[in-house]
This record gives sequence, structure tokens and C-alpha cells, in this order.
Amino acid sequence: MGVRTFPGNPEIPLKLRKNARARRMTLRISRVDGAVTLTVPRGVSEREALDFAAEKSAWVIGHLSQQAKPERVGPGHSLDVGGRSFRILQGEAKRLLVQDGQVLLPAPEEKGRVHLLAWLKEQARIELTCASDLYAERLGRRYARLSLRDTRSRWGSCSSAGALMYSWRLILAPKPVLDYVAAHEVAHLQEMNHSVDFWRVVNRLYGPHEEARAWLRHEGPKLHRFRFDA
Repeated sequence: MGVRTFPGNPEIPLKLRKNARARRMTLRISRVDGAVTLTVPRGVSEREALDFAAEKSAWVIGHLSQQAKPERVGPGHSLDVGGRSFRILQGEAKRLLVQDGQVLLPAPEEKGRVHLLAWLKEQARIELTCASDLYAERLGRRYARLSLRDTRSRWGSCSSAGALMYSWRLILAPKPVLDYVAAHEVAHLQEMNHSVDFWRVVNRLYGPHEEARAWLRHEGPKLHRFRFDA
């Protein structure tokens, strides 16, 4: 049905989706990017859908006001990277430098953010490869390859062919959380499900994981607020 808007300052985009299997209208707000989606069953007109959304506008605005606002990272910011805190500063060199808990960016600022993003992805690959290698060795299995993406709906995955995929933003999470996600995905090399046996494997590889899972549920979506574009 397309995209409409909620009244506001600024206006809030509203995605209208028709689903033949839906039994009632449902309104959802993404915890990742704040996208508002209204799903309507067959036979409901657009006017009815918009009237339903209008009745819920206060609820939508209230929830969005509690979400973390997008934050363009640059000089003056601080970031936790691999469990260490770094201060982002403007440097004078032509390349990014890391020293004494500081990340010095090359000029201009737009170029600096590109270099910073590349460095973060490099650190993510190093940390996630080390963690995946460790847990794969403990499990006695090998994975086929490891890739990084900026996924919105999941922190990692393991294909039936043994390919591991992770969100690079895990490098911004506490180190035990990154390790837990690696153990979780490596465990799928043996159990391609979330059965009792699967969680036994996770416990054997990683140990108690409830705290890490809770952190991802409550704090993980905030990692998507960081922006590195110009």
C-alpha cells in the first residue's frame, strides 16, 4: 500500500503493508531504526487503516521519543571498540592512527568517518575470527567462511554449508557479548536449530549466556544509532 506519514514535527513515515493472512490490523515500531509499519488484512481500505493509525499516534510518538536518536560519529565522540574505550579526534596525518586510547582521523571529516568505519570493520573481523576459531576448535568442527554485514534483524547466522555471518557492529558491544554471538553461531555447526541440545552446546562452548542475551535484547538496538556517512 506504500508509505504514508503520521502528523508531527517532523512527520513520521508510516509503512502500510497488506497481508492476506493477517486477521487484524497491527502497528509495530522497529527497535533497530524506529520504522513504523502498519499491517492490514485483506478487505481493509486505506482510509480505515489510516484512521486506525491516527488513533495510535500518541502511542507511536511516545515510543519513538524513548528510542536513541541517530548519532553521526566524528571528532569529539567516544566509542567502545572490542571492550576498550577510544576517543575520536581529528588528526593531522593522511591516514587513521590509533594510539593511547585515541583514534586520530585524517581530514577532511567526511574522509575521516570513512576511514573510521573501515577500521571498525577490520577490528570486528579480527575479533570475530578469533572467537569463531576458538569455539570451532572446542566443538571440533570447521566453518566454511566468515563474512560481515550491517544486518538489522539479526546479529549473526550460520548457513547449512557452514558459512558464518556477523554484524560488524558487534565490535561496539561488550567483549563478552561479541563472544557469545560467536559461540551461538558456531554451535549451529552442530545443531541447526534452537533445541535443548543446541543450548547445551552453547553452554559447553561459552558458559552461562543469559546476561549476554539480555544485553543484546535491551542495549543491542542502540548500536544502530551510530552513523558514519558524510
